[in-house]
Formats: sequence, structure tokens, C-alpha cells
Amino acid sequence: MVDLEEGLRRITLPLPFGLDHVHCYLVRMSSGGWLLVDTGLGTRDPEARWRPVLEALDAPIEQILVTHMHPDHVGGARDIAALSGAPVMQGREDFGQCVAVWGPDRDSERFAQHWRENGVPPGDLGDVVDATTSLTAAVHYAPDPELLEAGDSVDGWAVEVLRGHADGHIVLYRDGVLIAGDSILTRISPVVGLYPNSRPDPLGDYLVTLARIEALAPRVAYAGHGPSIDDPAARARELREHHRERIDRTAAALGADPVNAWQVSFELFPADLAGGQRRFAVAETLAHLERLVFAGRAERVAGGGYTLAA
Repeated sequence: MVDLEEGLRRITLPLPFGLDHVHCYLVRMSSGGWLLVDTGLGTRDPEARWRPVLEALDAPIEQILVTHMHPDHVGGARDIAALSGAPVMQGREDFGQCVAVWGPDRDSERFAQHWRENGVPPGDLGDVVDATTSLTAAVHYAPDPELLEAGDSVDGWAVEVLRGHADGHIVLYRDGVLIAGDSILTRISPVVGLYPNSRPDPLGDYLVTLARIEALAPRVAYAGHGPSIDDPAARARELREHHRERIDRTAAALGADPVNAWQVSFELFPADLAGGQRRFAVAETLAHLERLVFAGRAERVAGGGYTLAA
């Protein structure tokens, strides 16, 4: 647990992935208690993970907020809620996505069909699908959170919806401080991918998010991974340029003959990615292909392929 500034602490939890950690934040509330932002993965032994945190605090965790429904942010929500007795808050749209992806009625076949339609070969399909379904057991989301929307306030912090990395991704903003989740990161670019339940143009959404961060011009952004960001507006400009370049590289991979997202992903990302990482590459490639379609620079064709616009 690290003190970042008065009334704001960071907890870093381990992850069993290439990205090996996630940051959660403790925000001092006007009541004197703590607001916990994000919860890491769910665990078989929540007591071992969270009891040391609770005992190190001078006041109870009174509220829990989830920025978005990815496993490393929502996964431990039910665990810490049960131990602390605190209610959970989550974005309205994000919670709907959370239930669709991780809930008991999730449509696994639709998920697999999405990858098949976008060119994932039969020999690779199992690895790509399993990389997501294997995480289901670690997603202990809260079944009935308080639902938040843009414009709401949490103890004086403004709720903003910053889409792209996840459709309903929410952040908190107050007095120049952005508790950012994965809306903006340094060192790496947040994954912006197209999935079966996604909004149709996630990269277009993310470019709007970057413009919003530029407009807010926070003095600091506390991110879900990696170092804090001292000039978030400048980082937003860097990320916009990164995606402009990748959009152009995606367009350069297209021609008159249709190619699918699986094929194009090898033009944009390393060829030796394992199945779990390849799914992110295909999802990101799809987001860039669809951005080209929405911009009138590419066309979808039957069978999941793309060509340059005529």
C-alpha cells in the first residue's frame, strides 16, 4: 500500500498474465472512511488477500467502485464486498456487459462464432476461446451493484464514461485528479478491441475518450497499470497519434482482394503471440478495420473479409 497524496492510496495486486499487476485505489471519503476503486481478480481465499488491507486501514471501506468489467478490475468485487460489508457501484452499461460476458447465461457459442467469422482457423480457435472462458472462475462480480451513469457524483467525485477500452468504462475526476482505470496508460496502449457484445466502433469511441481527457487536462491520472501519468493530456495526444499510425498500417494491409482480421493481425502484431494474446491482437485489428469502414476507407464483404473502399 502506497500513499500517493493526501487521502489517496494505491494497492498493487498480482496478476498471472504477461501484464503482471493491477492497481486498485483507496480514496478518503468525507465520512472518514474509504472508497475502494477496482478489486483485482477474484481469488479462492479472499480472506488472505484482503484481510491485511482492511487491517492496515484506519477506517473501514465504505464503498467499492468498479471502473470496468475486465477480470482484473471487477473480479474481486464480490469478495471484498462480503468481507467489508461495503456496497459495490458499477457503470450501468458496463454492468450489462459484465453479466453478458461473465454471467450464467453467457453465450459461449456466439463468442466462438465471432472468432470463426473473423478468420480464426479451427486449429487456433480453441486456444483463443479458452483464454477467455478459463477466466470465468476468477470473475466474482457483484450481482446487484448500484448503477452509475455519466454526470453522477460519488462523494464529490464526478463520474465520467470514457469508452473504448471497455464500452461502459467509468472514471472519477475531481480537482485535477483522474482515477483512470485503463482509460489511459503509460508505456503501453490500452487494448481497444471489437468483441461480440461491443459497440460497433470502439476505436471511434476511444478517440472521443482521448479528446475528453485532453479537454479535462488533469494534473495527474492514476492508472490501472504502470506508473501514474503526470501529463495525461500529452499522453492522450501520443495515443491518438499511435492509433492514427495503426489505422494507416491497417489500411495498407488491404487491397482489392478480401482479407480477414486474423490475417491482418499478423501485419500489425508479432507473429509469435500465444492464443491468449492473439485474441487481443485480432480484437484490436477488428476495431481498426471497423474504424476504416466508418471513415469510408474500407468495406466489409461477405464472409468476414475487408477490402479497400472502391
